Amino acid sequence: MTDDLRAKLDRGIALFDLDGTLIAWDTQMLFCDHVLKREGWRRAYLPFFSAFLPAAKILGDEGMKRVFLSYLWGVDRVRLEEWVRDFVAEFFPARCYPGLLGKLQAHREAGHLTVLASASPEFYVQEVGRVLGFDLALGTPVEFEQRVPLLPGLVNHKSGEKVRRLSEIAGRSPDGTWPRSHGYSDSSADLPMLECCVENTLVNPSPSLTRIGEARGWEILRPEKPWKDRRGQAWEVLKRITGTGR
Repeated sequence: MTDDLRAKLDRGIALFDLDGTLIAWDTQMLFCDHVLKREGWRRAYLPFFSAFLPAAKILGDEGMKRVFLSYLWGVDRVRLEEWVRDFVAEFFPARCYPGLLGKLQAHREAGHLTVLASASPEFYVQEVGRVLGFDLALGTPVEFEQRVPLLPGLVNHKSGEKVRRLSEIAGRSPDGTWPRSHGYSDSSADLPMLECCVENTLVNPSPSLTRIGEARGWEILRPEKPWKDRRGQAWEVLKRITGTGR
């Protein structure tokens, strides 16, 4: 870590989840839609992905993420980087929640270390972080050069894995929290990260996460989503993973 970043860390650290927190969408679906619109033949991943859905509980989030990313099979690195730049330019910051961008700006103005910590693929999370002005951006590292056909290698940057990597940056105090820290998330999967923070803000949390947040005195924000209900959200997801979104 550079001296500048270390000085910011001494003043405080702000940790932001991405999907559902800074932006309403699951960015993995958005990026899939972005790619399929440009190379329609990649929709061939759909039967392969669908065949694994019945085994989703067995494979877990990490296994299913590997299967889902098969739509990027054989991708050229130069082309992937081009897609990433175009994708991020289209959605960030234009589609972000204005209130959360305001929170991010306040931390930047206070001189805090700002970290984007997402479970989405790091190959575009880092570009999102750069565009939004984060000091650091962490996501799921994806390795496409694998012996197993179609399936990339990865370690899902979620739950305890986020805490592990963030602890390498921020260290840990004897009581298990990061001093002068503030966490932002929409998901119960981020509870390990949130429990390491002094203060937290929840964004459109589920009823169960809302109860936890209320009991602990965490701030709760409910910005408007681009769909009315779960059915509307499911319909948007279906369009994105098939490359037919608007």
